[in-house]
Amino acid sequence: MTLRIGLTGGIGSGKSTVAKVFETMGIPVYYADDAARRIMNEDEQVRQQIVAYFGPSAYKNNQLDRQYIGSQVFNNKEKLEFMNSLVHPATIKDAEQWMHKQTTPYAIKEAAIIFESGTQDQYDYIIGVSAPTPLRILRAMKRDGSSRDQVLARMNKQIQEVIKMRLCDFVIYNDEQQAIIPQVIKIHNALVLETQE
Repeated sequence: MTLRIGLTGGIGSGKSTVAKVFETMGIPVYYADDAARRIMNEDEQVRQQIVAYFGPSAYKNNQLDRQYIGSQVFNNKEKLEFMNSLVHPATIKDAEQWMHKQTTPYAIKEAAIIFESGTQDQYDYIIGVSAPTPLRILRAMKRDGSSRDQVLARMNKQIQEVIKMRLCDFVIYNDEQQAIIPQVIKIHNALVLETQE
């Protein structure tokens, strides 16, 4: 049986970088954000509900108009909650189906909001990726072209890093001081060993 592993961390912690290292070791990774984007474009039911709620402007050239949706949900709790109530369950279901097909000793679901969405019980183990706040802010600004305030606003919506890391079974420090690969190998070996016992 394939172990279900959650991989999480705050914005700018470098979750995706860590996930890619696991992938080079032959471990399949499900990227929740990518899946959510795909679902919003391809799942007919989800599309219909988005259009019914946000209007025909929600899609442009048959693709979700992320800028338009972003402007709608930004600072509007009700609209954001609607979007989440639609996309999160669909993504969770999609991830479940994906997990069932995996045959490796363990498979990873990379998601920012494992604890925030209350789905932590679906995993055998959770790996956290930690990085100092100033570094996380810089990374997110660089990656998304966001302002410092925009990054901080997004950070404030997530559980505090310290608390989140305490809830994880393993923590990888992505602080540009410690090499990631040896940390990943150590966890990989522990998880493979777990499946052999």
